[in-house]
Amino acid sequence: MVMKGRVIPRDFYRKDPLLVARRLLGQLLVRLWKDVRISGIIVEVEAYYGSEDPASRASRGGTLAKVMAGECGRALVYGVHGQWLLNVVAHEPGEVGAVLIRALEPLEGIEMMMENRRVRDIRSLTSGPGRLTRALVVDKSFNGKPLYTRNYGLWIEWGCEIRDELIVRSHRVGVREDLNEPMRLYVKDNPFVSRP
Repeated sequence: MVMKGRVIPRDFYRKDPLLVARRLLGQLLVRLWKDVRISGIIVEVEAYYGSEDPASRASRGGTLAKVMAGECGRALVYGVHGQWLLNVVAHEPGEVGAVLIRALEPLEGIEMMMENRRVRDIRSLTSGPGRLTRALVVDKSFNGKPLYTRNYGLWIEWGCEIRDELIVRSHRVGVREDLNEPMRLYVKDNPFVSRP
């Protein structure tokens, strides 16, 4: 039974990254910023694995690989082209993995998101991993912080269930080398997806 409005527990993320990615669609990413609740429905994600995944940050080793191999349910935040990207660590015991949150459908605190992004077009507000982190004021300070508690001002809550027939799979966006199996999932016909 899904408990709407409740924070998703840590155990949710202790599974294969692709399965967690699928289950994250429809859930809410929530940020408390200046005492205002900002949130969006997760509508696009990408799964990443360990060193065997050529597109994964874990394939390079270092600090990011350690976070990806660490405790599930924690944020993994890193910069690409001057933008912060938000992932959640997700993997089976003894494995490595994370899910990149690529796009949100804005739900609460839309005016504040527009101020943060300095845009008025709601369709481009959170339709991309860099756009959503700017809209929700997410930066490197969240790296390693748990997303299964409200303690740090950023968390993921139960939202709604997305039916299988409404989910599209494709290869990941902007990667030089990819796995054979499509690792990007998004909600069909949702106007807030970064690249339909």
